[in-house]
Amino acid sequence: MKRVVTVLASLLLISGLIAGTAQATPPGIPSLSTAQSQLAALTVAAESHQTTYDRDLFPHWITISGACNTRETVLKRDGSNVVVSSTCAATSGSWYSPYDGATWTAAADIDIDHMVALSEAWRSGAWAWTTSQRQSFANDLASPQLWAVTDNVNQSKGDQDPTTWKPSLTGFWCTYAKSWITVKYKYSLTLQSAEKTALNTMLTYC
Repeated sequence: MKRVVTVLASLLLISGLIAGTAQATPPGIPSLSTAQSQLAALTVAAESHQTTYDRDLFPHWITISGACNTRETVLKRDGSNVVVSSTCAATSGSWYSPYDGATWTAAADIDIDHMVALSEAWRSGAWAWTTSQRQSFANDLASPQLWAVTDNVNQSKGDQDPTTWKPSLTGFWCTYAKSWITVKYKYSLTLQSAEKTALNTMLTYC
């Protein structure tokens, strides 16, 4: 069913783009030149501490304003015509998933993806952070770290880096790579050699 909806949503998206409809995106996506500079500055190192990761070490979702937590805030930020209840639950609206080009009208079909997964961050240096630092990372609304995307696409990504997982829409590879790089740069996380190669390849789509 979701495949059928995705195809229909892609056709609607094309119509929307022709009509000049803009799609919301998280803040802080860098220019190509900035992303290239940030990528060059990142430390290449092997991952570590894989066996000590625990998702509970990254407190989320936290309250952002009133009754709204981080997930609900992203749904309102990145959706169109979003209506919420008194408890801030999204009751209607539409959400475009840039990873696969699908548009959904039920919030239940949307996951909030951590661009750099929590366990990926852990293996790349977050194991040494304080709980407060990990909470800030997991709920970061000021960088392109949190994305509203199709739930099963997010689940297929899991904690993979661009070496083994990329969005199905190659037209999004540029933005994806720039976002991944700037998040790792902001938090001084390391990356693997193969990861750096994959990101450089994705930047050629810019």
